[in-house]
Amino acid sequence: MDPIENPFRPGAGTQPPALMGRDGLLETFRVTLERTRRLQPGKSLMPTGLRGVGKTVLLNRFVREANAAGFSTGFIEAPETKSFRAQLAATLQEILLDLRDRSLTAKLRRALGILKSFSLTLPGDFKIGLDVDPELGRGDTGDLNTDLSQLFLAIGEVAAEQRRGMLLAIDEIQYLSEEDFAAVITALHRSTQNDLPVVVVGAGLPQLPSLAGNAKSYAERLFEFPEIGSLSDADARAALAEPARKLQVRFDDGALDVILERTKAYPYFLQEYGAGAWNIAQRSPITASDVLNAEEIVTQQLEKSFFRVRFGRLTPREREYVHALARLGSGPQRSSDVATEMGQTVESLGTTRLRLIEKGLLYSPEHGLAAFTVPLFDEFVRKVEKRRST
Repeated sequence: MDPIENPFRPGAGTQPPALMGRDGLLETFRVTLERTRRLQPGKSLMPTGLRGVGKTVLLNRFVREANAAGFSTGFIEAPETKSFRAQLAATLQEILLDLRDRSLTAKLRRALGILKSFSLTLPGDFKIGLDVDPELGRGDTGDLNTDLSQLFLAIGEVAAEQRRGMLLAIDEIQYLSEEDFAAVITALHRSTQNDLPVVVVGAGLPQLPSLAGNAKSYAERLFEFPEIGSLSDADARAALAEPARKLQVRFDDGALDVILERTKAYPYFLQEYGAGAWNIAQRSPITASDVLNAEEIVTQQLEKSFFRVRFGRLTPREREYVHALARLGSGPQRSSDVATEMGQTVESLGTTRLRLIEKGLLYSPEHGLAAFTVPLFDEFVRKVEKRRST
């Protein structure tokens, strides 16, 4: 089939041709937006889940929905190494400049001045290009908890004045330091206490709720943490069949059966297999044979773009831990069993396990358990180990 017309779009956060299985969550978000616009803010949303389940896709959809509802929006991917505060300043500047398109009121000028003051506390050569004087004594204490709260309040007042709203989206939020995460939570808390139209949405790995609770004990009263995962059988089939149908192409039932068995209905894997099967098939319907003929190419692509890039970031010691965890099988495993597999003690491996969590490859679903954040990663590691031994 013509690869130019291929409707499937495997990628990092790329909007799929058919977003399936998330209607309830999108409706909850629309209610949140409308209540916030009416100055009745409630809980914001932070979807959590493994890699490749569509968290970033949802976050981007939230931003589009907010834009359509008249909100001024900003999007940040939390950095693993760079300064979150500099990113935050640049993003809040975008939001304020969008609000400035309407009119330069006294409240807006004050908010711009506070942001200018905030920027002066940032290290390095980072500068905010605003043609206003700093609002001395506001946003310039150097304490993010205090300064960000003052910024959110000021921007929220501008948004309320214009009968609009502000939405800040933060992806990969598990990479925020506890101090930075606490400041974001506190700032949103102060805004909701003052009934200002401010929404913060985020997305992250499964440990996000516990990280939020560690940062601020009242986080659960500000956020809902819906867990998203693989799709239902019906939604997974529709995610493949509907985009193809719009182009007068059909997947037969056998092809869909094979894809669902191979992908376990994880959204990113569905897109890779859909794209691969489309490109290999000569005509409609796409058959199980087409899927199987495409499988080697799809597997190579997954290993290169989804698995190996994460494996390549590991130290030798971390790789040993990963191999031991994978040998124990799929799903969460006891840290003590991993230590036994390596011939080590749990205590001696504590730092290694922590680094793997910090790198976003592991999480702990319960105390004493370890699991991969990447679906089917254990299968990939076992393949690597098998190749190494032959």
